[in-house]
Amino acid sequence: MSFSRGPKEPVPEVDTKVWSCTSDDCQGWMRESYSFEEEPKCPLCESSMIQEVRVLPELK
Repeated sequence: MSFSRGPKEPVPEVDTKVWSCTSDDCQGWMRESYSFEEEPKCPLCESSMIQEVRVLPELK
């Protein structure tokens, strides 16, 4: 028995401000809106982070 929900609508992608890890060995990043600090440290490796803009799926 197959449960198909039909075609899914594509999620719109938007320019989103993020914090990105500065370490070459780490791929960590987080949306700016999820950060509670003015200049957060990477939650994965504790390195400093810089602000970037990425095209990401829109969150509602």
